[in-house]
Amino acid sequence: MASNSILTIAPYKHRKDLTRESVLSKYLIIGYIAAGTYGKVYKAKSKTELSSRDKEKFKSDNHLNKSIYPNNEIIHYTGISQSAIREMSICRELNHKNITKLIDIILENKSIYMIFEFFEHDLLQIIHFHSHPEINPIPESTIKSLIWQVLNGVTFLHKNWIFHRDLKPANIMVSSNGVVKIGDLGLARKFNNNLQSLYTGDKVVVTIWYRAPELLLGTRHYSPAIDLWAVGCILAELLLLRPIFKGEEAKLDLNNKKSIPFQKNQLQKIIEILGTPNINNWPALCNYPEYSSFQQVFLSSNSTVYPNNLLNWYNLIGGKNKQCLSLLKSLLEYDPLIRSTADDALVHPFFLELPKVNSNAFEGLSVKYPNRRIYTDDNDILSNGKLANNNPNAMNQMQNQKSNFNSQLFGNKRLNFNDTNQRKRQR
Repeated sequence: MASNSILTIAPYKHRKDLTRESVLSKYLIIGYIAAGTYGKVYKAKSKTELSSRDKEKFKSDNHLNKSIYPNNEIIHYTGISQSAIREMSICRELNHKNITKLIDIILENKSIYMIFEFFEHDLLQIIHFHSHPEINPIPESTIKSLIWQVLNGVTFLHKNWIFHRDLKPANIMVSSNGVVKIGDLGLARKFNNNLQSLYTGDKVVVTIWYRAPELLLGTRHYSPAIDLWAVGCILAELLLLRPIFKGEEAKLDLNNKKSIPFQKNQLQKIIEILGTPNINNWPALCNYPEYSSFQQVFLSSNSTVYPNNLLNWYNLIGGKNKQCLSLLKSLLEYDPLIRSTADDALVHPFFLELPKVNSNAFEGLSVKYPNRRIYTDDNDILSNGKLANNNPNAMNQMQNQKSNFNSQLFGNKRLNFNDTNQRKRQR
């Protein structure tokens, strides 16, 4: 029986490959949007559906082929990255108006293509629009709608035992009719019935400027409260039009990847505004793995003890609404046990007072935000497809275009996404 099974695998696989639809047969690739650690993002249009949902966002994840170099020994293997498996499995189960919808998954030419809904804007782009070339504050009613919708999406995730673990403006999409969609669930993970600590699988989560203090102090066990801290940082950024805690990330030592560096500068930025934490306002502070480093840097005899300056910060940026400040304080609590939950934040008095929360964040706005920039001169997704193979000069042409394109976009190994994303950090 075993030998018969082996003999039938190859013909079956061949027949399956012949019937499988290719990416280019189903979608017209319009252009290139951005790149990150886990894949590239393109804009595409469905060739087969004539519905209103005719524009998709492609995420190409070419993690099937890997090379690793332990002790200078090169080992090649084939497999799918853990992050890709997680994102696909989680996104296939999610269906909510404030979460980006996964439409299709295609496996072709040793690459995985995940097709999502396309949205014209993201919060980073909107923040940049209001801060360049001149400061033009985002109206309070717009901020209220944006944050409420973010919290609504986060509530859905948490009720289904999922936390996002990388909430930031660049990952919050907004449609042309003002509907918020939380995207990029590459670091998302289910947190019920874990056999190991979450730290075991992912030692570093959340982009540094939005990383909760318990993560900065090296916690091995954390809760969905880390997402609420990130939402608080996003709310502050919508008010300030730049990150509230803009620290410098201490880089990982490539020779010792098991040792995570103490993020002194990022904690300093937080402490300068929220004050120096202590066991009175954070009883579990002394239990964190990095407490000794924290104590040495921030609690030594020659260290400055900072008071809580959040109220002064809020007044300085022109904040007037006391309920907005109250919400911000509840989200930026040091102690994750008393930090507001997504459920509680949804019914905070800030959202209950007039003007009421609008389901369209752009309602009443006199400005029109520019659409996401699409680069049409770099469709290297075609280099693995039939169009490139049919034209002997196509590959060279695309490679030349890509070289010029990357030299413009990837200065200092960082992507200038939509000409606005100089702040977007790779994970």
